[in-house]
Amino acid sequence: MIRRRTLLAAAGGTVLGSALATGTAHADATIAVNPGTSYGNWEGWGTSLAWWANVFGARDDFADIFFTTKSTSYNGTSLPGLGMNIARYNLGACSWNSVGGQSMAASPNIPAFKQIEGFWQDWNNEDPASGAWKWTADANQRAMLGKAVSRGATTELFANSPMWWMCQNHNPSGASGGGNNLQTWNYRQHASHLAAVALRAKNNWGVNFTTVDPFNEPSSTWWTATGTQEGCHMDASVQAAVLPYMRSELDSRGLTGVRISASDETSYDLARTTWNSFGASTKALVNQFNVHGYQGSSGRRDLLYTDVVTTSGKKLWNSETGDGDGSGYTMAFNLLYDFRWLHPTAWVYWQVMDPTAGWGVIKYDGSTLQAGAIETKYYVLAQFSRHLRPGMRILDTGVSYAVAGYDASARRLVIVALNTSTSAQTLTFDLSRFTTVTGGSGGVVPRWNTVTTGGDKYASYSNTFLSGKTVAVPFAAKAVQTLQIDGVTI
Repeated sequence: MIRRRTLLAAAGGTVLGSALATGTAHADATIAVNPGTSYGNWEGWGTSLAWWANVFGARDDFADIFFTTKSTSYNGTSLPGLGMNIARYNLGACSWNSVGGQSMAASPNIPAFKQIEGFWQDWNNEDPASGAWKWTADANQRAMLGKAVSRGATTELFANSPMWWMCQNHNPSGASGGGNNLQTWNYRQHASHLAAVALRAKNNWGVNFTTVDPFNEPSSTWWTATGTQEGCHMDASVQAAVLPYMRSELDSRGLTGVRISASDETSYDLARTTWNSFGASTKALVNQFNVHGYQGSSGRRDLLYTDVVTTSGKKLWNSETGDGDGSGYTMAFNLLYDFRWLHPTAWVYWQVMDPTAGWGVIKYDGSTLQAGAIETKYYVLAQFSRHLRPGMRILDTGVSYAVAGYDASARRLVIVALNTSTSAQTLTFDLSRFTTVTGGSGGVVPRWNTVTTGGDKYASYSNTFLSGKTVAVPFAAKAVQTLQIDGVTI
């Protein structure tokens, strides 16, 4: 997965064409925040659990670090909690039992910590109360799911692959040639497995999944029998066949309030192709449209937003993204492009902990499974996730290097901006379109700063002040800053 997504990000790493590349800052600039244009209420920040939670799911310190905003000690460092409030639970596809003399075919390249054990292990009995189901499976990831929920997180259930025995070659990493691998006679069974887990979670785990997504990058062709993780190619016609079963299996269990999300395609452009291939009845089954951000700064985010939100009226999430740049600069750059053009209402990082340097915000050793270094990316993410909080309205800034969120009850405006230049510059924020702008005591504007090339790591300052309805802030090269402006009314 890491190698594949690294290559994809490199291939898609060019800046958007001139029609979209508004405002890459190369000199001192003024950004006017427009309270008259907003893109909905922010739902929050999250991570998929999957592999890192399979390793570290029993640890309360990581639950606090990722799912609260309190400071937590880690390896002698006091880390400001990231305040994530969305946890995506990965329903596994692996088991090591035999059924009728048949057993799972495992890729020789998948490490053990990426093999997530599923619950329905014997196809002869669909009754979740029978011995065909192993409800003690996946203990560590379930533990972290519970810890996230107890800290206030909402949840989504998704599957990288159907259970191995539902796959044509019994290999949950993919077909030998990368083609469709879900047996046609198991379309409903795949949905049944997901729905049964959602019901079990509600009745036994204290977890109420808000959404269920039966796919993960289903149109991509890199899911092969020699892959490094669970995955399954399901083209758009297969997806359209599975989705009605997903709805009926949830409803038959009384889970009528659990919504369906789809399709978690790997890129903005592929997601748009899949969505536009669906007929009206298929689109009606999808309540929330999920897309992954591995196209980097390429791809027509704006057209996807138009097709999914403006035309179809669906909620839109960036439900998974990641990159190998541990400085956090690439993440901030692409995230701000999302805010400018995609306008998601939630943003989810793939693995907050990862063995490959740069991919997670905290590294761990894939051989010893020992947690290790904190990436600068951690502090960059904190600039966003600790301050742009659920319920805020995301306002238009007119540029692709700054985002603004407004909390009406607190009369607070938050701005996060990135200096995309290799030189220091001053960014001036024009707030003249707001009715009232007073700031804190004496007009102070608290700010936080992370320099992605080295230096400040989420350092706080109280030495910036309003000048009327503007505030000017010096930025180091490739720095991310967060401003908190209080006493603001629209």
